[in-house]
Amino acid sequence: MAMARIKNVCSSIFCVPVIFGSASLLLYLISLEAPDLTGEQRACLRFPSSMAALVKVAEMLQQYKTLHFNYVLLLFCSAYLYKQSFAIPGSVFLNILAGALFTLWVAFPLVCLLTACGATCCFLMSHLFGRKLVQQHLPEKMHLLQNKIDENRDRLFFFLLFLRLFPMTPNWFLNIASPLVNVPLHQFFLTVLIGLMPYNYICVQTGGILSSISSLDDVFTVATLCKLLCVAIVALLPGMLMKRRVVTERSN
Repeated sequence: MAMARIKNVCSSIFCVPVIFGSASLLLYLISLEAPDLTGEQRACLRFPSSMAALVKVAEMLQQYKTLHFNYVLLLFCSAYLYKQSFAIPGSVFLNILAGALFTLWVAFPLVCLLTACGATCCFLMSHLFGRKLVQQHLPEKMHLLQNKIDENRDRLFFFLLFLRLFPMTPNWFLNIASPLVNVPLHQFFLTVLIGLMPYNYICVQTGGILSSISSLDDVFTVATLCKLLCVAIVALLPGMLMKRRVVTERSN
């Protein structure tokens, strides 16, 4: 029995690197298939980690997509899903890049859908392979989240929506931890899709004026964060009303 448990744990641990390596290879092969790409352009083709790097990538792809729109769209979607699926930081830069490359009404729904699909991939991998690792390395956070989920189980949708709308929520942790605290997949997908819409809209809209932005502080100003917080509080109100109604019915 002990050997069987060890074997199961090891197989789960090694599955994640295999999936990550396979996804990385696929993304690399897609980048190699870029038609008519010069050496200088290929050097720019990497994940941006600063505003300066983002501007350089955006300028290159804006010119390149005039002749190869479908390829740029494929590469962008692949890169976005890759980052979201493996909870890799920096998706904010891809959100802004979407606004720089595509029109607002193409970039915004595209980013929202990719966010929800990528987060769902992360959810499923955590569900299949991540329980031991997450519980081992993040026990306190898991315990706190489990308690909050249990407290709000009868109004879970609105609570999850609040967490996504709240600007300080670590979305990567929610993506990994949600399946381990028994969050239903359909509620997870919908709350990611809807709850990150304001954040995604701000980022995509910023992409249209990328040349005038020097840092992320110009994007997420105090006023912007306050607006996101107000939206989060509004989303929490239905859950609070439901709780009050349940308490009233029980007292009667």
